[in-house]
Formats: sequence, structure tokens, C-alpha cells
Amino acid sequence: MAISFDSALGIHDDALLLRARRAEVLANNIANADTPGFKARDIDFESILRGETESGLNEPAVELVQTQPGHSDEFLQPDFAAELMYRIPQQPSVDGNTVEVQQEMARYTDNAIRFQSSFTFLNSKFTGLMGAIKGE
Repeated sequence: MAISFDSALGIHDDALLLRARRAEVLANNIANADTPGFKARDIDFESILRGETESGLNEPAVELVQTQPGHSDEFLQPDFAAELMYRIPQQPSVDGNTVEVQQEMARYTDNAIRFQSSFTFLNSKFTGLMGAIKGE
């Protein structure tokens, strides 16, 4: 009997990848807190998750095509960039920067805790699978 990792692991492996990407975006916001005109961005986790679950059921995934040699996807994947949203600041700075460092750090910490939770769930799933394989 074959083990289906997709059904055994659930969404936690995808959640880890998305949480890691969000950590990059939030860290970039914090790193650019003093950059004039920098606009803080974030990922809407719920819409990505909803899109992943719905697209798998109803319609095929959209394939991206590089139509010109000047198009590059080295820095940021186009499908990922589409999910980034600009944040509306509560108190923007005079130089146009919209990063609010304390809020970004709180979001980063929240994201890290959620990453650790998904990692813990995955670890328990792998422990259970190892036990099943060993016959324990």
C-alpha cells in the first residue's frame, strides 16, 4: 500500500513555504524602514490558501510564459508578486515611507510563531508515518 504524502501531510508543507516567503517580505519591510518612498508590502495568506484550494478543484493552474528575452523572474516569482499587497499605514512618514517598524516586527513575530506551529504539526505527522512504517 503506497503512502500519499499529500493526504498525509495536509496543507502544512505548503503553509511552511508561504510563511517563509512572508518572513522574507516582512524582513524586507523592516530593512527598508529608513528608505524614503518605500512602500510596505505583505501577503494575504487567506486569499492564497483559498486560491490554492479552489484552483485545484475547478480549473487548471495558469502557466506563465516568458514572451520576451528581457522578462525576468529571477528576483521574485510572478505568481508570488501578484499576491503581494501594499499596506495602508496608520501614520505614514513625511518622506513617503509606509513602514511602521513596531507593527512589522509584531507581524514578523506572529508569522514566526505560525511557522513554528506548522513545523510542529509536520514533525508530528512524520513521527506518525515513521511509526507506521516501522510497525509501532
